[in-house]
Amino acid sequence: MHMAKYKEVYSSIIVETYRASKAGPHGYIHVRPAKGQRFPQTLHVECSKKLIDDYPIGTKFRLKVKLTDRLGEGEFLYSYYGWPVEVVEQD
Repeated sequence: MHMAKYKEVYSSIIVETYRASKAGPHGYIHVRPAKGQRFPQTLHVECSKKLIDDYPIGTKFRLKVKLTDRLGEGEFLYSYYGWPVEVVEQD
């Protein structure tokens, strides 16, 4: 269950896929903010699985995200899976 931070607004940022050293609930490939964005790269991005399934690791995308949290799990960035995605850079 998402517990959206009501004061946070959606903003457009660049994210990238990467291979994590440990598998998460959905495998080794994760999405994080690209370096130099307003959010740290340590934040996980929850978004459409198509970014992981349909593009090579390292691809960068422009997404609309919102800082949110989940009880007991900490902060992360959320992007609705049905929104359009812009590919910014592909390896």
